[in-house]
Amino acid sequence: MFFFGIFVGLVTIPILLKLATSFGLYVIVHECEAQVYTLFGKVIGTIDEPGLHLPISKFGLGALLVPLFGKRHVVSTALRQHYLRGQMVNSEEGTPMGVGLWYEMEVNDPVAYLFINTNPEGSLQANVASSAISTLSNLEMDKMLEDRHSLSRTVRATVSPLSEKWGYRLGSVYIRKVFFTDLQMVHNITDKVVKRLIQVTSAMKQDGENRVGLIKSETAKEVSQKMAEAGAMRPDIVGKMLNEIGKDDPEILESVLEVMEVEKLLNSRAEVSIIPRGANVMFNLNGGNGKSGGTQYVQAEN
Repeated sequence: MFFFGIFVGLVTIPILLKLATSFGLYVIVHECEAQVYTLFGKVIGTIDEPGLHLPISKFGLGALLVPLFGKRHVVSTALRQHYLRGQMVNSEEGTPMGVGLWYEMEVNDPVAYLFINTNPEGSLQANVASSAISTLSNLEMDKMLEDRHSLSRTVRATVSPLSEKWGYRLGSVYIRKVFFTDLQMVHNITDKVVKRLIQVTSAMKQDGENRVGLIKSETAKEVSQKMAEAGAMRPDIVGKMLNEIGKDDPEILESVLEVMEVEKLLNSRAEVSIIPRGANVMFNLNGGNGKSGGTQYVQAEN
């Protein structure tokens, strides 16, 4: 008997719950959902709080007649998103352009959503499209391409009052895409952009080369100045050292000068002719014309 009772319970309880639901004794409302009750063609109430509810406690005994003479409408109040592609507009210059619109909406008045407009979603979509076209048409192309945020707010402000009458709350509206519909114009603009990029790149390259050349010239100028200063300081330093050497030991000074003279002769690669000291011989190395050319004459020591 115990197992028979369990079996009967498992069979009869779902049937009883199903009958209770059919007669509207209780109802379960899910998240982002609203249920509208009508009786004899009139709205008697709405339940929009999630959870388990007893319609008879909210609407009275008339709730028991809803399954027979009325209807229970389930409306989703979740946030919905839509995207309208290729809405055609003309700029102030007469350029045909396409616009992509993204918007979101949710139902805030289930009764108005059900009974004021037979196709509220289609009407909202048409309203958004017409408002976008009227807002964007005859605008400057630059503004249409650059000021999409402010234009999106304008479209939303235009659509919102009418959508609220239909039971909708319009959320964000954004002009997601603005594009050219004429392929030839797209190719022309692409060519202009490419040429402009080449021009800007060339200008940047030339400016860089000019800057590098200027830096090199300034560096060379500073280096030459420093080298000139160093070259000007060398004779002064050498002269001071020779004066000090001459004061301490004149013979060493004379020897240093002779070494410097010999070094100069060697660096000049001139021909050197050595003649004995006291000799009265005149050397004419250029055929007797008295010119010595690049020949240096040195009198040998005894």
